[in-house]
Amino acid sequence: MPLPFETATQFAALGLTLVAGWFLGLASRSGGAKWRERYQDEELEHARTRDEAEERIRALQAEVKALRGQVPAPPVVADDKPGAAWRGWFGWGRDNLVRIKGIDDAQAKRLNELGIKTYREIEKMAPADEAALEQRLELPAGTIAEQGWREQAALLAAGNERAHAEKFG
Repeated sequence: MPLPFETATQFAALGLTLVAGWFLGLASRSGGAKWRERYQDEELEHARTRDEAEERIRALQAEVKALRGQVPAPPVVADDKPGAAWRGWFGWGRDNLVRIKGIDDAQAKRLNELGIKTYREIEKMAPADEAALEQRLELPAGTIAEQGWREQAALLAAGNERAHAEKFG
């Protein structure tokens, strides 16, 4: 059986390969431990951060659950009149203006035709705008201020249902 290495050049190449492998092994040995330790440290830090985040999520969920118990349920409107019920998802950003005391269904429809569809729009009206709106709705002068439409709209827009009910009935 012939030998795999027969010439001096083949033996030299084998020797150089063994020495290079030995140096490569020595060079990577200490670095491997260093990188492994860094990886384990990062893994522990990640686990700690994840545990903190999960704990924060649980605390916030408990807070949301407690707050949901304090919020009153929205009033159910059992009225068959058009415009008196909540307009649903297809109301295209409209608020139920009939909830403002002093606005009836016909006035709410007219307000919508005039482009006033939200509580915020009523809340932001200037006194001059109120006078013009009263003329368009054929209301006596000062009716909007007297009935407190802007204040009611501000309360309803902010979600202060209880304060609105207490003050305006």
